[in-house]
Amino acid sequence: MPLQDHHQLISVDDHLIEHPRVWQDRLSKADQEKGPRIVEQNGMHLWHYDGMVAPTIGLNAVAGKPVEEWGMDPVRYEDMIPGCYDPVERLKDMDTDGVEATLAFPSFPGFAGGVFHRAPDKDLALKCVKAWNDFNVDEWCATDPDRLIPMAIVPTWDVELAAAEIRRMAAKGARTVTFPDSPVPLGLPSFHNEYWTPFWEACEETSMPISLHFGSSSYVPGFSFMQTQATNNMKLPEAPFAVAITLFSSNLMWSAVDLLFSGVLQKYPKLQFSLAEGGIGWIPYILERADFVWSRHRYYMKNIDFDARPSELFAKHFWGCFIDDEFGVENRHKIGVDRIMLEIDYPHSDSNWPNSRKRASEVLAHVPDDEVTKITETNARTMLNFPRR
Repeated sequence: MPLQDHHQLISVDDHLIEHPRVWQDRLSKADQEKGPRIVEQNGMHLWHYDGMVAPTIGLNAVAGKPVEEWGMDPVRYEDMIPGCYDPVERLKDMDTDGVEATLAFPSFPGFAGGVFHRAPDKDLALKCVKAWNDFNVDEWCATDPDRLIPMAIVPTWDVELAAAEIRRMAAKGARTVTFPDSPVPLGLPSFHNEYWTPFWEACEETSMPISLHFGSSSYVPGFSFMQTQATNNMKLPEAPFAVAITLFSSNLMWSAVDLLFSGVLQKYPKLQFSLAEGGIGWIPYILERADFVWSRHRYYMKNIDFDARPSELFAKHFWGCFIDDEFGVENRHKIGVDRIMLEIDYPHSDSNWPNSRKRASEVLAHVPDDEVTKITETNARTMLNFPRR
């Protein structure tokens, strides 16, 4: 049965490309030269920030282009459709796609602010984090607060500053905070460490769900490396990027299992985690495996909760997200229909734009109407505390 008019599509994982003046409009004159800015160089639009130079990668802005024209090369703003960086045009593209509301992750900062985490000048980095958050709420989402859902990034290098920013952004109306899918690759303590207590406390106090986007830790699986003398024995990727793209969901498997056995969920029963761009087809197997391991190995591992079955914890704390996952939809009852959400991924390469509603209708064709409503809309509204007005 095709999607009906009453089925609103809410995407819990889209992306925005920051326009060139996001930081220049919000930093002091003293900070503007060192802060993020676009410089035209060799015909390319490149971000310059605190000694770093970075392009907007082509695959991050392919909406509207045929697949034959996709690539990893840098793109200029005029190479993108305006909806990538202009919220007014984004709303028009959402109308074209049949999408009611959207949550957009950062681009230049990384999905969870990793660019600022790695920056040498941490005072400036904190100002940049706050500037992006203010831009997202006051400019991007203020364009239409009923359809553009605000999120926040945090200064991951300082847990107390991160907790303070969560509270500040909760007061400004942010509906979720994006956070690395694992802190370890960033040189930070793991989810198992008491170090993160102020962060968990701030999220629970403000009822702030945590969006874990694959690759937000800076680690991307799937590369086979080769040694090359031509580069002084530096390791270069030998496998095509297709390997990494295929394995994107493995990041979120790691995150979910790590948290399920961390003890954090028992201490903070209100915590909620969205597994962005991870798909859902893997969830039934991972929960079966986690329960199997728990049932056999908890007796001798003192740091495993004796009473909390992993699958039960997952059902209380995690939300699965999918773009195009027929296997996952077929097995939705093993995941939990109340815990599945839709994502569009505009303007990235996994997106079905401008045919997202059509494709969702095909994937959900054999799903009962009440379950379709949950998957396309109400689960997201519940997780994000973003009711219809």
